[in-house]
Amino acid sequence: MDAETYERFTRRLLDRLAADERVLGLVALGSMAARDYVPDAWSDHDFFVITRPGAQESLRTDLFWLPDAERIAFHFRETAHGLKAIYADGHLVEFAVFDLAELNLAKINRYRTLLDRGGVEEALARVREATKAWTAGSFEPDDHLLGQLLSNLLVGVGRHARGERLSGGQFVKSHALRHLLVLLERHLPAEGAEVLDDLDPLRRFERIYPELGREIDALQLAAVPTAARGLLEIARRELAGRLPGFPTAGVEAVAAGIRKAEAT
Repeated sequence: MDAETYERFTRRLLDRLAADERVLGLVALGSMAARDYVPDAWSDHDFFVITRPGAQESLRTDLFWLPDAERIAFHFRETAHGLKAIYADGHLVEFAVFDLAELNLAKINRYRTLLDRGGVEEALARVREATKAWTAGSFEPDDHLLGQLLSNLLVGVGRHARGERLSGGQFVKSHALRHLLVLLERHLPAEGAEVLDDLDPLRRFERIYPELGREIDALQLAAVPTAARGLLEIARRELAGRLPGFPTAGVEAVAAGIRKAEAT
């Protein structure tokens, strides 16, 4: 979807909801919010609809209010409050419908209020502060992240060597990768790091760390033991001099385990 078509969809969505007296607010999320970065050709529409109490379920069950609703090829209920719909041209909309009280169940980072008939912006500010507190409360210490990284790599190459290649790949290329990215984002200074996503460490990593992003992307296409060895080397190279008490002996032990798997 090009920029003009994307913005036209947003305006039509806003106009339709503004004409509906059941609706108190429309909140753009993610790239739709156009905070720090703008939508591109691959962006979906991600938003909250805020309704008067009692009206929310009717908007979840009847999607006539979406622009070009007759062109929706597939939709499903993802959560109690949220849905996804796919249009015939492949465009995706992800949205949740809340009343003001239910909005407290959400977690948000970047947002922009497009419609507010009262109380929406104030409620969103509280939700954002609660989200910040939640992310702070879920803070994982460096030693925990390093331990998970090393053990995930070891489990992954072991399962791959055993023949459990799908599970092994998940441990190395998903679980271990996530822990490594959190550590890299935490300890590698970078210009523009404010666009990183505090709810998903994989989002926009390549924009802030382009060389590392290319290196890690290439490892994602490699065999599991090769990917594990590469991720371990990145951890050693980028973090050993930055983290006091870096577990050098543990890294060497995992490297030995990877070599054993590669020889299998």
